[in-house]
Amino acid sequence: MADRNNVEGRNPPLVSLATAAESLGVSVKTLRRRISDGTVRGYRVGRLIRVDLDELRGALLVEIQTTKRVVSTDAGY
Repeated sequence: MADRNNVEGRNPPLVSLATAAESLGVSVKTLRRRISDGTVRGYRVGRLIRVDLDELRGALLVEIQTTKRVVSTDAGY
């Protein structure tokens, strides 16, 4: 029989919503909304809700691509 605490073959380091929110610089309310809309998976441990911090970072942190604009210093002289 499969271990109920083992998620996808590993035990994720679960943290509280307050700890995760502070670590990522967002509010607890934001994390609750993301759990509700399915962006992030929340785990209920008794009455408490816990999240996998690594999973959160992957789901919420997005790399912003920048385009460098090259300005020519040659005025055509």
